[in-house]
Amino acid sequence: MIASLAAVDLGATSGRVMLGHVSHNHLSVRPVARFPNIPVRTIDGLHWNILELYRSVVAGLGAAVREDPAIASVAVDSWAVDYALMRGGRMLGTPYHYRDERNLPAVEATHALVGPQELYAANGLQFLSFNTLYQLAADRSAGVLDLADGFLLIPDLFNYWLTGQQFAEQTNASTTGLLSISTGDWDHALIERLGLPRGVLPSLVTPGTPLGGLLPSVDVASSMTVTTVGSHDTASAVVAVPATNPDFAYISCGTWGLVGVELEHPVLTDAARAANFTNEGGVDGQVRFLHNVMGLWILSESVRDWQRTDPTLELPGLLAAAAALATPVSVFDADDPTFLVPGEMPARIAEWCRDHGVSAPRSPVEFVRSIIESLAVAFVNAVRSASELSGKTVSVIHIVGGGSQNELLCQLIADRAGMPVLAGPVEATAIGNVLVQARAHGLVDGSLESLRSLVATAFSPRRHLPKG
Repeated sequence: MIASLAAVDLGATSGRVMLGHVSHNHLSVRPVARFPNIPVRTIDGLHWNILELYRSVVAGLGAAVREDPAIASVAVDSWAVDYALMRGGRMLGTPYHYRDERNLPAVEATHALVGPQELYAANGLQFLSFNTLYQLAADRSAGVLDLADGFLLIPDLFNYWLTGQQFAEQTNASTTGLLSISTGDWDHALIERLGLPRGVLPSLVTPGTPLGGLLPSVDVASSMTVTTVGSHDTASAVVAVPATNPDFAYISCGTWGLVGVELEHPVLTDAARAANFTNEGGVDGQVRFLHNVMGLWILSESVRDWQRTDPTLELPGLLAAAAALATPVSVFDADDPTFLVPGEMPARIAEWCRDHGVSAPRSPVEFVRSIIESLAVAFVNAVRSASELSGKTVSVIHIVGGGSQNELLCQLIADRAGMPVLAGPVEATAIGNVLVQARAHGLVDGSLESLRSLVATAFSPRRHLPKG
């Protein structure tokens, strides 16, 4: 029997509601609703437009039910680290965007309490200035934490609004910096040292946990169950890597590029910390040992900048011209923090080039080629580092997500890595979301390898072989 499942997949720039159909030998997903995720800047900083996002999710679920009234389950995944503070079941304020500038002073305040080396030994996370523990330090400085009696990461917030249940799903909670890398539970000793209130943290649940049915306030006529999955979108995406060879690295490429390998145990060496690699929770207790690369954010921000003066410029044409470009372009460090904040991306790339004594791109086509070349270098370097630091052999690279559609990027990665790159599926996050739901409800069974075999059959990846 083929069952119907819905996946709510919220990315940093857009969201979607996907309808999946699954049985032991069938897997398909298709979009029912797509909507933008546009942050809002107010007098106090950059925020997510969380209520509009929730309205779009509920509307999308309504559309999915009209198409298929027999949907058995729905699950939510999203980007990591951001959250809402709660009091009495209500949000205390609109969640901040991780790119907000408030985080930088909070880093120094946090490291004055617990140093970076000790933090890495405790939580295994790479340093990113917007990690949840730094954001909470900013809230502590502002006095907001004194008012809170609850804390919900974005997918957990949506699950609460859908079901009335407040829990923290483990894969996403692992990105907060507040989970013990050794126990997988909240690290209450660390939380106390950081001056954060332990009482606001909800109970943890694992992927595949049914939370209950939709509340009447959701106003969607369906008996579907809300189920937890790998609610960090990368955790779901890694489930859907169509790997048939265990010696694989993955690149989950969208706004961010998450580059790494899947392990059974974390890597907590000084070398891993110095290379800024993270150990995040995966489905079935796996460790996602990976490095964050800036990703296609650099490209989309550049196109946005050019379109302010030339609305006719479109990315497909720019990519085609960039692929045909015969003249060499400069490569810049795509990991440089200067590219984190929004706005004026081409100017910042040009400034980086000038500061480092290399020729800056002169036209949008040259900028696009430079961006793609730079991302390919960063991705391949991260794959090599993941292999060296973990000791895991890598013989093939899987790239999933929106970046898997970028033929130029995939080919440049294959060329620079000297190994095959298998591209797709594009909707890996939604597919992984659907598969974990399906397994939780007994529609499929088996290990991650079994689920990935189903993905490989249903979504045959495109192969890019290194040239020369």
